[in-house]
Amino acid sequence: MSSFGKLIQSYKDKNLILRILVGVAVGAVIGFWAQKQSGSNIIGFIGMFGDLFVGALKAVAPVLVFILIAASILTKTFSNAKGLKRVVFLYILGTFLASCVGVITSFLFPTTLVLNVPVDMQRAVPASIVVVLKDLLFKIVDNPVHAISTGNYMGILAWAIGFGIALRYCTNETKKVFSDLSDAITSIVKFIIQLAPFGIMGLVATSVYSAGGEALFSYLRIIIVLVCSMAFVAVVLNPLIVWVYLRKNPYPLVFTCLKESGVTAFFTRSSAANIPVNLNLCRKLGLDEELYPISIPLGATINMAGAAVVIAILTLSAVNTLGIQTDFGTALLLCLLAAVGACGASGVAGGSLMLIPLAASLFNISNDIAMQVVAIGFIIGVIQDSVETAINSSTDVLFTAVASYTTSPHEDALTK
Repeated sequence: MSSFGKLIQSYKDKNLILRILVGVAVGAVIGFWAQKQSGSNIIGFIGMFGDLFVGALKAVAPVLVFILIAASILTKTFSNAKGLKRVVFLYILGTFLASCVGVITSFLFPTTLVLNVPVDMQRAVPASIVVVLKDLLFKIVDNPVHAISTGNYMGILAWAIGFGIALRYCTNETKKVFSDLSDAITSIVKFIIQLAPFGIMGLVATSVYSAGGEALFSYLRIIIVLVCSMAFVAVVLNPLIVWVYLRKNPYPLVFTCLKESGVTAFFTRSSAANIPVNLNLCRKLGLDEELYPISIPLGATINMAGAAVVIAILTLSAVNTLGIQTDFGTALLLCLLAAVGACGASGVAGGSLMLIPLAASLFNISNDIAMQVVAIGFIIGVIQDSVETAINSSTDVLFTAVASYTTSPHEDALTK
């Protein structure tokens, strides 16, 4: 292997979180230095890395949304295992309610972001829910090629769902093609994410140079709002759902799932990588052996309460930054879109962030602005993505346990 190849391999072997933290630190130092030294030239050069990163995200996101959602609908197989329908319902319900928590939190504690918004940009403010629905209908019937090329995520979502349903009973060879396409686009996203530290360095340097400490403070504020919202889902919303079904104190089970599943997921930052941990926990809890081998892998792909919170809050942060007014009907639509987007999120680190443009399109936010929000998501992802994965993965076991206990006579396992 050449020296250059060894350098690249050494870079890839380093922990992504550590690399991103280094990128944030270096970018902040360059930004403050350039601010004091009037170093606009160096900022212009370093900022180019951020622009390239955002541009790459902007290019891959429309194709990613289409392929992932279509493949998800097309390739998911459901068994007749007892309790599986209840698990799927709980996954969907939990994800939707989590998106509602994100929206409500954003209204109670509105946050803004430091974005590069052109002065002459028209800010299309939805006049009412009727206008929003009208715009949605026309976006949905857009030509699929045009929708992907222009970043019309409503059209992309509609065509992806349509393709997935229409090809639901196609041959296995066709399903394999979509599965391979999903793996291919995910690999491209992984490559882009490998370059995230350089892009984040450029974005942080540019933000600090233009806004000073305010940029770093905005990152901290959005992290606090996100983490508190996901904590509310974990220790209030999920226990409430468990209590409704079991009518018993839910916290022994909730804390067991958080301790034995959530902690490992926090550090691995991958629901897929945490599947063996969850399967082992299900065995310890004495759950239905026909149910959890199906429900746990399924939950790793569609049970995304943490992702729904992230999509909702970051989207509304962009809305607040642009001064767009939001009514109740539009907020409810955002809850639905955040839930749908979360269920279709990629399994890679930061995969939920790629669905933010889908939700942002509801407010006529341009793709350029939406991708800046995605990039900010990668900056704060060092903390956000870890907490998000912990919530997602631990809830897989929690809802599987609820379904198992309500369809099995061994409900006393809850107190083990």
